[in-house]
Amino acid sequence: MARRQAVNVRVVNRLVRYTASESIDGDEVVSQLGGKKSGKSVILALKSPRATLLIDEEGRLVVHGTSHPEVSRAAAKELLLRLGQSDSGLTTERGPLVVSFHYGQPLRTDRIQEFVPEAKVDERLECIRIVDEQYDMELLFFSNGGGVALGARSENMVSLAASHWGTRFDAERLFVEVLVRTDAEPDVEDDEPADGDDEDHEEPLDLEDS
Repeated sequence: MARRQAVNVRVVNRLVRYTASESIDGDEVVSQLGGKKSGKSVILALKSPRATLLIDEEGRLVVHGTSHPEVSRAAAKELLLRLGQSDSGLTTERGPLVVSFHYGQPLRTDRIQEFVPEAKVDERLECIRIVDEQYDMELLFFSNGGGVALGARSENMVSLAASHWGTRFDAERLFVEVLVRTDAEPDVEDDEPADGDDEDHEEPLDLEDS
């Protein structure tokens, strides 16, 4: 059936790397703020603003777990503040996004490979994966009509990619229309027969011997 709704797109995770004027010392993050060593990097979970911070071996800061740039930058400033460092000269490099989208209708993912041979089945996530070279991202499609874009550079590009594939799926009639009843039929109750109405009366069986 034809798709009737616009694609709903939402940024789930925005990966941003910050470089401070003075390199961040991972050992200080561990000793002063309770960070955890992970290989050559240090990881720190912030509660306010909520974000996960990673300090690499070069003293740069990677923030993920946020969906808005201002929240990501606030997390970076919070770390520097706790370490007693200035945020003056803080530079930003924006990395890939994780973006979710939804078509508003169930999708026949079991038939996508008929029309898109390069699509792959992900049995663990129960979805279809498509590497979209035109929009430079990987797309995951789920049977409930939802999807996730990995490695995207902008929310607008995800919207374009999701709309592109939605149009293709629509042309192949891969969307399922769900009919929702807005009003339920009232229950019909049998009226009690009024006195004097004609009714069939059953005579009791005479089981006694004559």
